[in-house]
Amino acid sequence: MDYAITGTIFTLIVFAVFIGIVIWAYSKKSKVGFDEAANLIFADEDKKEKRESGTHE
Repeated sequence: MDYAITGTIFTLIVFAVFIGIVIWAYSKKSKVGFDEAANLIFADEDKKEKRESGTHE
């Protein structure tokens, strides 16, 4: 095999992996996990507010 064929095969493999990642990212099964991850920052703020309001008079 020469470098042209090797490069072509590598490009096709990388493209297939990219398409797989896109399908995984936009699948319905992943939506719930992504929604939970997106709201994690707000969960930390609620805990911080409760802690501060409990110790602050």
